[in-house]
Amino acid sequence: MPGEDQRTPVLLLKTRSGPTDAYHELFSTPRDGFHFEPTFVPVLQHQFEEDGLKVVRELLQNRKISKSHDASFGGLIFTSQRAVEAFGKLVEEGQGDESWPHLQNVPFYSVGPATTRALKAIPQSPPFQIFGEHTGNGEALAHFMLEHYGEWYSDRPTKPPLLFLVGEQRRDIIPKTLMDPTMTADKRIDVTETVVYGTGVMESFPKDFKEMLRQTSDRKVRWVVVFSPTGCDGMLRGLDLFGEGDQVGELPKQRTTFIATIGPTTRDYLKRTFGYEPDVCAEKPSPEGIWEGITRFHAQSY
Repeated sequence: MPGEDQRTPVLLLKTRSGPTDAYHELFSTPRDGFHFEPTFVPVLQHQFEEDGLKVVRELLQNRKISKSHDASFGGLIFTSQRAVEAFGKLVEEGQGDESWPHLQNVPFYSVGPATTRALKAIPQSPPFQIFGEHTGNGEALAHFMLEHYGEWYSDRPTKPPLLFLVGEQRRDIIPKTLMDPTMTADKRIDVTETVVYGTGVMESFPKDFKEMLRQTSDRKVRWVVVFSPTGCDGMLRGLDLFGEGDQVGELPKQRTTFIATIGPTTRDYLKRTFGYEPDVCAEKPSPEGIWEGITRFHAQSY
């Protein structure tokens, strides 16, 4: 095992997920000759929205999310780990209550592996039936649900609505796709969005990021992984990369810090807003996608 100063720091600009974090697990384990040292630097802070939690809590307590014909919803949608954490809080509250709905007869739709892992980590018996992990984005999940949910309730001319647990900021591609007015009534699926968490910029991020840069300033190479447009400005300022105005100046020839983005949305934001081209854009928005992008870059550059 190499000494600490031989490992490559990977500064992950996100909040560490609980109870486990796939990024930490992957980047903490030596693999294929690569030895990384992951550190989380949170950019966003999340707060549960009690009004939304109250709505979902009452639906669960009154068994209004079920396969029965008098239920309000026939399934749930999750596209973020924060929404799963909020839902997990409600499940924990209901543990030990004999009337607690186990939800084993309704489908849970999850946008990708990280959200699916978070759902599976919620202690529930029988376990939730989770679908859609392979889709990877909201649009693909929506098209998958049109077919899968339609088959789940194939005995009904009109499909029961789906409950979508969301944050204050979200894309509307899933509701638009499922409720497309051009579809016939037997295909269309109503969606109700309930906000269960809010997001704000962490005031301490610039200071925390600067401190991590100071602590890793003696390393030969280090990586910064960006997960959303939020925090890009603070990240670039922390690296002292701005030239004239808000555009990134000329990069030094001997670089030690490299940037990876979780996907094209954040990459394009950096390019469009700051004129900065990140070194790596993950082909898949996942821990493995980031790991493969970084290790491929090293293999080609060194």
